[in-house]
Amino acid sequence: MRATGLRRHATTARLARKLALVGTGAAVLALPLVGATSASAATPAAATTATTAAAPYTDNLDGWIRQSLDIMAQHGIPGTYDGIHRNVIRESSGNPYAINNWDSNAAAGTPSKGLLQVIDPTFQAYHVPGTSWDPYDPVANITAACNYAAHRYGSIDNVFGPY
Repeated sequence: MRATGLRRHATTARLARKLALVGTGAAVLALPLVGATSASAATPAAATTATTAAAPYTDNLDGWIRQSLDIMAQHGIPGTYDGIHRNVIRESSGNPYAINNWDSNAAAGTPSKGLLQVIDPTFQAYHVPGTSWDPYDPVANITAACNYAAHRYGSIDNVFGPY
């Protein structure tokens, strides 16, 4: 009985040392494995950790802005996280499927769409290579709108109202 307790303590101590080396993210994934005794039980957690680490952007407003900023940097388009976020919240409240069906653009048949409320002709004219051609795609919408704002106002950071 006592030998089993010592072996469990040694296994737990080894696991704790490994988790300390790998980091907190792995600790959360490995918690269910503390009582596991087979090596195969640890394999899914290791695979999950590797998969999670490979996804650099989250699928939310924060991730879309960060991915857009990386693409913008590659193409020399100015803008900051705060400038983009401020304009997204004002224009669409963070809804990538927002559409304006009531203003003069809509009356002319080209409603403003997406996170930064871009009309189709502007989206197509300022589309940035490497992004989707879908104006509702959050990264494509942000990046095209920032490209437009850079040409028209110097940067999305200089936009403080509808544009």
